[in-house]
Amino acid sequence: MRVGLITADPGHPVLAATAAVLRGRGHRVEVVGPGEAWVGDVCLLKARTDQALALARELESRGVPVVNSAAATELCQDRVRMAELALAAGLPFAETRSAGTPGQLVDFSYPFVVKSRHSRRGDLVARVDDAARLCELAERWPDEAVVTQPFLDGTGWDQKLWVVDGRVFAARRRSELAPPAVGAGPAVEWEPPADRAALALRVGEAFGLDVYGVDLLDGPAEPVVVDVNAFPGIRGRAGAPEALADLALRVAAGRGR
Repeated sequence: MRVGLITADPGHPVLAATAAVLRGRGHRVEVVGPGEAWVGDVCLLKARTDQALALARELESRGVPVVNSAAATELCQDRVRMAELALAAGLPFAETRSAGTPGQLVDFSYPFVVKSRHSRRGDLVARVDDAARLCELAERWPDEAVVTQPFLDGTGWDQKLWVVDGRVFAARRRSELAPPAVGAGPAVEWEPPADRAALALRVGEAFGLDVYGVDLLDGPAEPVVVDVNAFPGIRGRAGAPEALADLALRVAAGRGR
């Protein structure tokens, strides 16, 4: 099989490990760039830029299967569309509202959460406890389109679930919204209860994703999904590269049928 990677970082740990597994099984793995008349059996879409999505759509138009599809990947970049789809599917997703720019946020009860509407590396994710914090964000992100979510009490950790072709991997990590005094920290091993794993699988069905991450609030409340990510890093999860390699080959074989 000939497997393509749409990525700006082919050395990313999960991609490099997956490529090593595939090559060890006798398959070809290549980085696919824009403008190439690439012909292969399947592509893995790790990048999420406009250029990467355009390339994925062009490959799909030529019959090359892309994991995840360009449409599913693009949907996960828009937190408003993400929330609408999740709620329509009956998933317990955090209430998400489009709110213009940080400087346009008025009449909110503190604390609340503000996030970039368009999910990307280095985007805005912040807890707003008072007007001073809101003014700070408005100065730093004056033109950023944002959404708001209610701040939900938790432990300062997030439940991170990653799914590859129906296999669930998990860990707990310090929340981006944890107070600065708590500090950051490495992920810790965590075995998700059956209901959390089942919820993660439901997310994939609703969003049309094969490789994705689900962030759940860690706390006493019922499970609440706060974000969905197409093709996350899945760093340090034993078995993830092999699962990703198996997925690529399964999709490629399905194309042949």
